[in-house]
Amino acid sequence: MSPEMNSVPNTIFSPELAARFDKLVTLYPARRSALIPMLLYAQDEVGAVNDAVIAEIAQRIGITELDVRNVISYYSLLHTKPHGKFHVQVCTNISCMLRGGNEMLAHCKEKLGIGNKETTPDGIFSLEEVECIGACCWAPAVQVNYDFHDNLTTEKMDAVFENYRQKAGKS
Repeated sequence: MSPEMNSVPNTIFSPELAARFDKLVTLYPARRSALIPMLLYAQDEVGAVNDAVIAEIAQRIGITELDVRNVISYYSLLHTKPHGKFHVQVCTNISCMLRGGNEMLAHCKEKLGIGNKETTPDGIFSLEEVECIGACCWAPAVQVNYDFHDNLTTEKMDAVFENYRQKAGKS
């Protein structure tokens, strides 16, 4: 499809992100290859990959909304409901599990007062158990947004939480 066929005059995105998307689809031999980066950028700006995001990205790329939803359902980094300002992903895959990942998850649940895939009432933290974050050599590991924290103990994790609370202005 030609780029003109996929232009979106009434975008839900900021002018900067819309321009980024216009350029992004030209960088790949197939427009569909821009899907995951577009979804991640949209999620960062909007807070979640909601129905409006799905519809516009499908239109921009020239694929169906179902194609977009299929990709979203596969990748744990993409979510359809807003997370907390700081999304805490605790790895419990084999390497992390053997070095305390399950205990780290239990500690995070207790410390934050929430369960898996829940958000604190103040919206600062959300928590999710994940399969693997690729830090097997440094287990147990946690990812907060795009930042990795590894070789964790409960004391180190408490310091991580305090650091993010300070960033949010909620010490």
